[in-house]
This record gives sequence, C-alpha cells and structure tokens, in this order.
Amino acid sequence: VGFTNKGKVLALDLEIYNNAGNSLDLSLAVLERAMFHSDNVYEIPNVRIFGSVCFTNFPSNTAFRGFGGPQGMLIAENWIQRIALELKKSPEEIREINFQGEGSILHYGQQLEHCTLAPIWNELKVSCDFLKVREEVDGFNLHNRWKKRGIAMIPTKFGISFTTKFMNQAGALVNVYTDGTVLVTHGGVEMGQGLHTKVAQVAASAFNIPLSSVFISETSTDKVPNASPTAASASSDMYAAAALDACEQIKARMEPIASQHNFGSFAELVTACYLERIDLSAHGFYITPNIGFDWSTGKGKPFSYFTYGAAFAEVEIDTLTGDFHTRTANIFMDLGYSLNPAIDVGQVEGAFIQGLGWVALEELKWGDAAHKWIPPGCLYTCGPGSYKIPSLNDVPFKFNVSLLKGNPNVKAIHSSKAVGEPPFFMASSVFFAIKDAILAARAETGHTGWFPLDNPATPERIRMACLDEFTAPYVSSDFHPKLSV
Repeated sequence: VGFTNKGKVLALDLEIYNNAGNSLDLSLAVLERAMFHSDNVYEIPNVRIFGSVCFTNFPSNTAFRGFGGPQGMLIAENWIQRIALELKKSPEEIREINFQGEGSILHYGQQLEHCTLAPIWNELKVSCDFLKVREEVDGFNLHNRWKKRGIAMIPTKFGISFTTKFMNQAGALVNVYTDGTVLVTHGGVEMGQGLHTKVAQVAASAFNIPLSSVFISETSTDKVPNASPTAASASSDMYAAAALDACEQIKARMEPIASQHNFGSFAELVTACYLERIDLSAHGFYITPNIGFDWSTGKGKPFSYFTYGAAFAEVEIDTLTGDFHTRTANIFMDLGYSLNPAIDVGQVEGAFIQGLGWVALEELKWGDAAHKWIPPGCLYTCGPGSYKIPSLNDVPFKFNVSLLKGNPNVKAIHSSKAVGEPPFFMASSVFFAIKDAILAARAETGHTGWFPLDNPATPERIRMACLDEFTAPYVSSDFHPKLSV
C-alpha cells in the first residue's frame, strides 16, 4: 500500500489466495467478490489485484454469508489500521480522508451513484458520541492494568447483484381468486429471512388489499421453473419485482371492468372480471438491468447498486485470560425505503452476531505441527463442543440499529435496498475494537507499533498479543500464531 504522510492512499497492489480445498465448488465466485470488495469504501487512484484459487489437500470449502466480500473488506481495514499506526493518527481519521463519494470510479470501472456513505458515517459518529467515548476509554485504560477497553468505527459498501450475470433473473406466478384472495408462487426460498412476507406485501400493495388476503405457495419448479439460488442478497429485489410484474398484468386486464363500475370490494371486482372471462392469472418476470462485467478487460458494472453501512463498537478485554465482551454496538444502515423495517432490523442484528462469530469465535483447528494433540489431517473443531458459535452471552450489552431516513433507492422495488449480507461485515468493528484494546495493553510494556492479529480474535490470540511479564519468556513482540485455515 502506498500513502502520503497525511494518510492519503495512493496505490494498492494486492494478491489474494483462496483456499478452495479439494474441489472448486463456489470458490471462484467467492474470490471474484473478494477482489471486487478489496477497496471497501476507499478512493485508491492506482489499484492492481491478483486473485488465485488454490487446490489444496483440505476438504472442499464453500460460500458463506457475504460470499468473499467481508474477506476482501477485512484486508482493506487491516491496511487502513496499519497506516494509522505508522503515521500515529487515529484509524477513523485515515478512513475519513480516503472515503469514496458520489461519482467515484471504482477499480473495476463502475461509477458510484447515490452514495450515502458520508451521511451514514456522520450520523453514527454523532449518535455514539465518538470523541467523548474515546476520552472515557483512554481514562479507563490509564487506571486499569489488567482490563482494557477499545473502540472502533468501521464502514462498509456491499455490491448487490450476482456477479454471474445470467443468475440475475426471477419469475413469479400470481393467481387471483373470486373470493378476493391472491396466491403468489415465486422462485425464492424462504429460510427465515422474511422473503415470503416481503413478496406478499408487494402483492397486497399492488392490489390494494389486506396482507391477510395474500397467500404464498412454497417454492416449486412446477410453478416457477429455472430459479436462481436464493442468494447474493438480491432475492427480495428480484422476486418482489417479478410478482409486481404479474400483478400489473392482471390489473391491466381488470382495468376496463374496474372503470365501468364502482365496486365495493376487491372480491366484487374479481367476480365481475371472472364473469367477463378475464384471465386472472399471470406469470411475472424480472431481470436486473444495466449490469455486466468483462473479465478480459477487468472493467464493467457488476453491481446494480450498493448497500452502505457503518458500525461502532466498544469492547472490554481481560488481558490475563483473553476473554472479552462487547459493551456497545451501534449500527447505521442505508436500506432505502425499507419494505419491512422490522424484518430488516432483525436481519441487521442477526448478521452482526453471525459476523461476531466470524471475527472473534469460530476457529478451525486441524491436526498439524502447531496442534500436535490433534491427529494429522483431522479436524478438532468438528462440533459444538469445540467449535463455538455466538450465543446469547455474546450479544452486546447495548445494541442499537438505526436505518438512514430519506434516501430512496431508485434501482430496486419500491425504493428499497437489499439487506441480507451487507450488515455481516459490521461485526469487524468488534475485531478492531479488540485490537484497539490490545494496543492499550501492549503500551503498558512500551510496545506501541503495529502487531499481527488474525481473525478470529480468540481468547488465546488476545491473551498472547497482550504482552507482559507472563508472556515474555515464551513469545516475542511480533509473535504471530499459526493460522489453521
């Protein structure tokens, strides 16, 4: 990374290696998204990124929430923090002077439109009273030797669309019945994320009927064929738009009848249309417009739009055990005009906690030279007894989620934005807050420079990074635990 003495980033030369395991699976697509997101939200005039999928003697790896995006962004946030330490400035200051803005051209040629990064960042900074909390944390660390606190603010920008162009298509079948009820079948899979609810809301709104009159049939290929995976955070955008297309077709057929009489209810209108032999069933279809990327030139527009967010976290660590807890987490997201704020806030909360597992808890331990108590090639962390996912105990003591107001998204259904994967990376604010707390611990022994800390920031890694008289006989100041990936 090249940068000026003021902290302005000038160049990024990056090589990414993706451990695919013993089969390709989805690793190429994961790598591609990691390469697209390796700038996170930062203006970098000169960028060169090489990516390689590695065939290794591990079991095959596959995609997870974020699909490579969080990994690419975590690389960016690590070098931002290192620049800050080199220049003896705060990471937040380095971030702010390098922010992208409206009209910025990304390293793959796409131009940013309707960029809401600045208002999100500013609202978060005000809401968490960042400067005051910084003073309080520094005061706490000054008076406590074995407990340290740290804070961090992290932004995100997540591209919405499948990076494989042909997958950006969706179908829906809408049937209207003479009792005024509506049955919608679409190609998306409901897995608890609220997709069926949002599609039903769009249909109810289109016909101006109560939500209770709309029913969703479970996804089936005999109703809607050739569906893309329910992934890439784009399902609400695409399937709701496909359902709306079908509803609009039916409304257009009903319009001549509706204009002749003043019907007392939707059921009366439907019955009148039925008696006039009007087709009350329609297949809707949607394709995401104006996207495409050419890998031969490395330029294009792979994403329809971006979902922006920022998070603040405050943590407290025990430097003797490596244990930590998240005292506060504040999250701001731009979700346009949310289709269902209750569902979307739930998605943000869930993504943050899931991301917390990724950055601080979930470690794979394989039998190798660094883990001699595990048979070679065996996975020790193969169940809940040894592989720790987040629990109720890991939820921040204070946990606030806010949605940015007054910024409609012209690129998606009813001015909304995708919400599934974008908030996942917000949990990295906890990781960098942990690192900030470790810096305070290391300062007690005169170590103030950069140090390596890989995610997940497990208690073992936190403990050994907090240099003191107990670790001195065993590790040096640049100790870097072996990754078991």
